[in-house]
Amino acid sequence: MIIKSKTLLEGKKNKSIYESLMNAIKRSLVSSRAVAIILSLLVSSVTSAFLSLIPSVNSVALSVCFLVSFSSSFILIYIAFEFLIFKEINNVYSKLSKIKKKDFKFVPPSSDLLPSANPIRRVNQEITAYAGQKQKEIDELRRMEVFRREFIADVSHELKTPIFSAQGFILTLIDGAVDDENVRDAFLGKAARSLKALAALVEDLLTLSQIESGDITMRLEEYEMQDQVLEVFEQLENKAERRGVTLKLVSQYEEGVYVYADYNRIRQVLINLIINAIKYGKENGTVTVTLTQTTKNLKISIKDDGNGIEPEHLVRIFERFYRIEKSRSKQEGGTGLGLAIVKHIIEKHDSKISVKSKMGEGTQFTFKLQRTEVVEEE
Repeated sequence: MIIKSKTLLEGKKNKSIYESLMNAIKRSLVSSRAVAIILSLLVSSVTSAFLSLIPSVNSVALSVCFLVSFSSSFILIYIAFEFLIFKEINNVYSKLSKIKKKDFKFVPPSSDLLPSANPIRRVNQEITAYAGQKQKEIDELRRMEVFRREFIADVSHELKTPIFSAQGFILTLIDGAVDDENVRDAFLGKAARSLKALAALVEDLLTLSQIESGDITMRLEEYEMQDQVLEVFEQLENKAERRGVTLKLVSQYEEGVYVYADYNRIRQVLINLIINAIKYGKENGTVTVTLTQTTKNLKISIKDDGNGIEPEHLVRIFERFYRIEKSRSKQEGGTGLGLAIVKHIIEKHDSKISVKSKMGEGTQFTFKLQRTEVVEEE
């Protein structure tokens, strides 16, 4: 209750300050014409009074001097007040009114926010900058809200499939199918596969969450990249053979190619990308990993010879749970998080992953890693 009361008091205090500022601005919004007339009369009267002290100046000359002084002073003061003060005050008042209504859509382009020598205009610019920041925050919150809803829906759908599948098999066994040894073994195997898929999904979700939150840091070390690619080839050899796919490494560096990266995480990246290439490449085709050295980096490309990916899918391919062919993806397995994890791991290495695809010619993923010089032992 104490915290709540304090918050309410602070809220009322801030509201009071805001209303006081608004009232002060309202009171200052008198007519610039009236102010110009008053000040012009004052200037012309003082000027005429000084001239009247000169004996040779007659009344006609004083009248002419008064009129000329009044006219010129009125024009100068009116323009100065209208365009340098009152116009800016009106803008401040208008923007404060919109901010009170939580309307931040009046922000002009950044080119209109150049620093000004006019102090009132600078206040106006500060208010505009504040409104622009708040509008960006609102847009980001809206974007995150849409993302949150989509993510919850995707997670619910992905979790539901293996859970309901395993539940169905187990309930069938409980209802009496357990007595049939053949049915029991088959259903237990299917339930186990469903639970394995569920465990993989949860593991990928945890991995992705930990990478994004920074709980998992990259353990950078120097190692030879060609050996790692060949090790991954050996691990995925059976998967490739089942589809008749040939795994090919293109590298012309006999002395080895050394990089500075997290060995286990990059291994995870290679496995994800090569498995995808095997799944969606052409049967009896080829998956090619190409290593190319640049001045500071090593470029790694993984290419398949499949049907390719349509352009409208390329922009979303690294999103969580995004699948180009949902039915085929389900048959092939996977959690739908592989490319999202790949993207975050590469970004943690201060790099980016890109994808190029042409229909009928296949798809190529490319990323770079920091290269290290080979130090020869004496």
